[in-house]
Amino acid sequence: MSGPTPRKGIMDIRPYKPGSSEAPGIEKPAKLSSNENPLGASPKAIEAYKACADSLHLYPDGAWVKLRESIAARYELDAERLVCGAGSDEILQMVGKAYLNPGEAILRSEYGFLVYGLVAKQSLADIQIAPETDYTANVDALLDTVTDKTRVVFVANPNNPTGTYLPASEIRRLHAGLREDVLLVVDEAYAEYMRRDDFETALPMASEFPNVLVTRTFSKIYGLAALRLGWAYGPADVIGALNRVRGPFNVSVPAQAAGAAAVHDLEFEDRSVAHNEQWRPWLEHEISGLGLNVTPGFGNFVLVHFDAEGAKTAEAADSFLKSRGLIVRPLQPYGLGDALRMTVGTEDENRRLAAALQEFVSGA
Repeated sequence: MSGPTPRKGIMDIRPYKPGSSEAPGIEKPAKLSSNENPLGASPKAIEAYKACADSLHLYPDGAWVKLRESIAARYELDAERLVCGAGSDEILQMVGKAYLNPGEAILRSEYGFLVYGLVAKQSLADIQIAPETDYTANVDALLDTVTDKTRVVFVANPNNPTGTYLPASEIRRLHAGLREDVLLVVDEAYAEYMRRDDFETALPMASEFPNVLVTRTFSKIYGLAALRLGWAYGPADVIGALNRVRGPFNVSVPAQAAGAAAVHDLEFEDRSVAHNEQWRPWLEHEISGLGLNVTPGFGNFVLVHFDAEGAKTAEAADSFLKSRGLIVRPLQPYGLGDALRMTVGTEDENRRLAAALQEFVSGA
């Protein structure tokens, strides 16, 4: 007897595989595979989370009023043009539900975030991929790849897993080259870490244009990955469409409370940035000094390249690091089988990582 048949193409989807959290034989390994905040969560968010313990029997605010008002106040935005979700991942999926028909297409860069492709496949849409230059999105290549089928362009800035970014002028040039009926989604999951003069958030563009949406997450700099919380800002019509395809109570009470507190915890945000600004360059310098190629990045992680074959491959490095209790992220699904992504950890974890890589390279 056969059961129900899924829609065409659904069983062809390869589910997203998150970073590993286990190293065989190691009781408490250092998890450097998921770009989590090594300083933990915002203390103000933790306090707000704990205060929700007596409210767990109540449904959450389906319109996230306090959370939206907190985000709007922090970034000087119109609260009515905000949408919230269970992580920015859910918002990306809302985009697919609202704007993609079967046979249409999304466009991403060569090493763009894998979830963009999942969004397309869930909507039975095609995936268009533009080549990158030095592991960085190339605006000319993106525009050259656009076709009549293109409906959504996804750009992560900075990008995961490469850590590279496009300056504000290039994001604006990309937008200027798109048709008005193409939605440009700028994924700024790591934007709070950016400290470059030529980088600007695309939030002003989302205020100005009818086809720009900016997504953010609380999982990275605010350390709220366990609560699954994200938000997006865009034109009223786009936000209206997204609100029509989301679940009615998609953000939990504790997540809303913690997020509303975290977004105003500027001391924790500054401390997180300072830690990253100290240790990401340190890791890049130490690892490059071992003769390994490191792609200069601007998130809270580093991209390290290894030999394509022989004894010093990325796979061999991954196994070696796991044996030392250090879990990093293999990147075969991204077409980067010769590279590993390594999260900036605590001082102790960073020093352990550098020492283990030295041991691996030297063959000791």
